Amino acid sequence: MLQKVVICGVDTSGLPLLTQAEQDELMKRLKSGDKAARERFIVGNMRLVLSLVRRFWAKNANADDVFQAGCVGLIKAIDNFDMSVGVKFSTYAVPMILGEIKRFLRDGNSLRVSRSIRDTAYRILKVREKLEESDDDVTYDKIAREMNVAVSEVAYALDAISDPVSLYEPVYNNSGDALLLMDQISDEKNNDEVWTEKAALYEALARLEGREKRILFLRYFEGKTQTEISAEVGISQAQVSRLEKTALKQIKSAILP
Repeated sequence: MLQKVVICGVDTSGLPLLTQAEQDELMKRLKSGDKAARERFIVGNMRLVLSLVRRFWAKNANADDVFQAGCVGLIKAIDNFDMSVGVKFSTYAVPMILGEIKRFLRDGNSLRVSRSIRDTAYRILKVREKLEESDDDVTYDKIAREMNVAVSEVAYALDAISDPVSLYEPVYNNSGDALLLMDQISDEKNNDEVWTEKAALYEALARLEGREKRILFLRYFEGKTQTEISAEVGISQAQVSRLEKTALKQIKSAILP
């Protein structure tokens, strides 16, 4: 996150600063339904949001997104503020703004992790830290034995709280020639054997008659039932079933030696 003057299209260097008297007057008016006062009050308190957003500069989150989350917290604080309590608005608003920002940072990940899995992962981290005090080689097996849980549970919980890594993340760099993570990943589905099988399959499909080919397409590419196909093709379901079986036998005999 970068320190920037313009956030969400707002020039933060030009944000107004309201006096306490102005705040009190605007709050009374907005609580009475004055939309203009509400707008001015929100803008007048964006400096408060900005001061809190700066605490999260190092969270690797987008500054605009965090600022928007803070503004959501500000608006919630305005809507729920009770003037009769006798506290300053900023005192009431700060926890709500911080809560909204933290909620965004916690829930804004591309992958959602349940609370139970996170709790398990944090317990695992504590156990690992304890074991590392007397053991330089702490493995998943040792952690699992210490916690009396399955090794798979340890691995799953730790993987769940790991930050996602881009396939284009450099894993090695030598004189500007970067080796990316995706360069280390093989695709077992696209080997020579698979390509040969696909070519044989396409050749076998090309030999089928038009109606049989269409039935297989509707059945296996569009996922339709034989009853649906019979209505679309204009033949009985029994005929569809017979033609499908015949076509599959022809394909198998063409592909298999």
